Amino acid sequence: MGFPELRYNVNLSILFTELPLLERPAAARAAGFTAVELWWPWPGSPAPARSEPAALRAAIEDAGVRLTSLNFYSGRLPGPDRGALSVPGEESERFRANVEVAAGLAESLGCGALNAPYGNRIEGVDPAEQDALALENLVLAARAADRIGAILLVETLNRVDSPRYPLVSAPAAVEVVDKVNEASGLGNARFLMDIYHLSMNGEDIPSVIDRFAARTGHVQIADNPGRGVPGTGTLPLADHLNRLREAGYEGRVGLEYTPGDRPSAEAFDWLPYEARRTP
Repeated sequence: MGFPELRYNVNLSILFTELPLLERPAAARAAGFTAVELWWPWPGSPAPARSEPAALRAAIEDAGVRLTSLNFYSGRLPGPDRGALSVPGEESERFRANVEVAAGLAESLGCGALNAPYGNRIEGVDPAEQDALALENLVLAARAADRIGAILLVETLNRVDSPRYPLVSAPAAVEVVDKVNEASGLGNARFLMDIYHLSMNGEDIPSVIDRFAARTGHVQIADNPGRGVPGTGTLPLADHLNRLREAGYEGRVGLEYTPGDRPSAEAFDWLPYEARRTP
């Protein structure tokens, strides 16, 4: 069974990283893609000088690609520091300072999804206190997303790569989604289903798809082991995506894998060229 006709995005924070940030949109377009997504591109700055988002916006527009998903500020990625919104003190304040900045960049590019990584557990801080702070900040983010007509994404990571991240199962992330929707009254929070992370957690992925496809706002893929190109590991990614399609999922699929020891432009042989162009 081949990969279904879905809308595939290239994540420019993990692919084409051999190039400077502003050259990546054009490289993705040269590889045949018309849609891209990004982690927050300035991990050290939740509110960079206006010239930096402006330059990125110009690079995306000049390349003729569309930004479809953007992370809020979440510290240093990849790495052990995951998320800021549930971390009391300076990191939470940095997240809050980023909310309108990220939403403004997303709005200027017609981006329809904003992802808010939850944040690690912190030693010496009551998890309940962190969860209350997270909910407060996620509602803030949901309102910002709603103002620009976007959805808010909450994702599961995996306990191997991110041992202090609390949302390491699909039900845990969906529970947070429900709490945000209830607290905000907006209904625009959705589950980000990352199949690589689910597999690393040992979840029954077909069951997760059957239970939560209707609650899913975005999907990301990489093979396992290795977080590599589809076909380099053991995950039946085509089967999983076909099952999602059969369950009614018509959203986007982010390619969030590492290219291995080859240039990123050579890491897409598994996906026909014509399938890379998406509205």
